[in-house]
Amino acid sequence: MIQAPLQLQPHNPDVLMCIANLSNDEVFTPPELVNQMLDTLEASWSDANDGASIWENKEVTFLDPCTKSGVFLREIVKRLTIGLEREFPDLTERVNHILTKQVYGIAITELTSLLARRSLYCSKFANGIHSVARVFKTEEGNIWFERTEHTWEGGNCKFCGASKAEYARSKELESHAYAFTHSDNVKSQISKIFGGRVQFDVVIGNPPYQLNLGNTGGNSARARAIYHEFVSQAIALDPRMVVMVIPSRWMTRSTEGIPDEWIDGFIDDHRIRVLHDYLDSKACFPGVDIKGGVCYFLWNRDSAGKCEYILHRGEYGETTRSNIEYLNSKGVGIVVRDVNAISIVEKIEKVEGSYLTDTTRNFSGMVSPKNFFSSTDKLTSNWTGFSLAKTAKTPIKCYLNKSNHGVPFGYVSERDIPKNLNVAKYRKVYIPAAAWGAARESDDPVLGKPFLGEANSVCTQTYLVIGYEQSQHTLSEQECINIISYISTKFFRYLVSLKKRTQNGPRGVYQFVPLQDFTRSWSDKQLYKRYGLSDSEIEVIENAIRPMVDDHE
Repeated sequence: MIQAPLQLQPHNPDVLMCIANLSNDEVFTPPELVNQMLDTLEASWSDANDGASIWENKEVTFLDPCTKSGVFLREIVKRLTIGLEREFPDLTERVNHILTKQVYGIAITELTSLLARRSLYCSKFANGIHSVARVFKTEEGNIWFERTEHTWEGGNCKFCGASKAEYARSKELESHAYAFTHSDNVKSQISKIFGGRVQFDVVIGNPPYQLNLGNTGGNSARARAIYHEFVSQAIALDPRMVVMVIPSRWMTRSTEGIPDEWIDGFIDDHRIRVLHDYLDSKACFPGVDIKGGVCYFLWNRDSAGKCEYILHRGEYGETTRSNIEYLNSKGVGIVVRDVNAISIVEKIEKVEGSYLTDTTRNFSGMVSPKNFFSSTDKLTSNWTGFSLAKTAKTPIKCYLNKSNHGVPFGYVSERDIPKNLNVAKYRKVYIPAAAWGAARESDDPVLGKPFLGEANSVCTQTYLVIGYEQSQHTLSEQECINIISYISTKFFRYLVSLKKRTQNGPRGVYQFVPLQDFTRSWSDKQLYKRYGLSDSEIEVIENAIRPMVDDHE
């Protein structure tokens, strides 16, 4: 029977569930998540088409531009096979129509092209003897793959930024140049791939997330996000709907390599009508830890309006809250992922005014840029040019990464300090530049422990500097201690967690934190009273944030 390959028997495990646990740059999508995304597509299509079912429409075309296991196309075929039964009573005719006229894929590697054809056609050759499709003339069918090369401009690819030194490879190695994103005209590219003008109604998939750009000297291997390029190309195809699962880091700008212009455009695109946001990636990809979580969205070309936002918390993805609002509802260029926070922020605004968009009124203005004292070759986290003893030649205390050096500080000369030497003489506060974000585990402290930076001290790039130039006011030791008391509150760190969803904590994550009078110390109780927080709002903060831990030494 031809039907058997299209419907797994209940006692057989789904082989595509068994290969879901991979690295987080190219993650295979579990069938359960795929079907959740298809349910969202089905509901949105029905709403936009007077209740019509997308699975009963023989004209609708689907493209997965980043096919790996073929699971998206396989599950679409299953649904169409049921939905088109009245239109095509003969199963063979129905399957041939679906596979040749409605579902298409672009594989990201030759290996995944074979895997996808196995999933879709039950044969690695679309025209093979065991294929469930009977009319294909070519081995690839509608699952296309052809090796794509990078386009080098200087030392990098003009499309994806890949390093020529790293990715100019022989034919025996994967180029990791993806055809869908390596084109100035994606419509023309698709026309060449599938022979003639093909207008897709739905673009769906799980794109590669990042590209390793190689070693950058003092730092470990650096990765550049590329998933947004797949999203842009999908929208550029002008389909009716786009459904994709991607990392959530773009929501809080806690990512590298994505231009601010793209984030601004996407977050203000009112055609994003549904967004499922998972704080813990393991709820979608069992065993895979993607920092900052993952999300899937539905973009509707013909329908602009508020977005239905659904937040899922924990490894099992429990729905904690949903609302319908524009993604950039606060006008600050990020998605406020914790919808409980909206009322808290609004109460702060009643006291502080428009502090969110004024760095002189929020805490981000007190925090230094990264690498405040360091350069590419001095005062990096693994720099070893310090002295263990204070001498006439090395009189300045320098706080180090203890895990790299075994000691919390050393001593340096003025010549060892490439930038901002004038700040060394002032008192300030240091805080680790990186610490786990609140989305990683429920008991994360969000920030590392701040500590007093005495006069005549600097730090490596392991730390950020706070209060180094507060309105030209030199901080007293007591004011520094009061700043530390403020940072240590759950109130402070909860507001930081609204933007900080990855390990890194640049100055921008402090945007939601209002400035205070630092001639006095601060406690959570005092801050809750100052802003008139309700018992339920206090409970949200208390349950979300654990006490501060000491981790700078």
